Amino acid sequence: MDIAALSMNMAQSNVMQAVSAKMLSNAMDMADVAGDAITSMIDSSAMELSVNPSVGANFDVMV
Repeated sequence: MDIAALSMNMAQSNVMQAVSAKMLSNAMDMADVAGDAITSMIDSSAMELSVNPSVGANFDVMV
């Protein structure tokens, strides 16, 4: 059994696992930021005013 090759393979496996965990952490952080951005965009009054700023500002009433 080649101890040096086994040691190198184990070290490489540990590095790959650490990189995978860090990439998953970064992906989760980006998803959290994107979710916060979408939540803030969903505010219906802000969205309607961004598309049609004059809609809903005035209305006519006849008695």
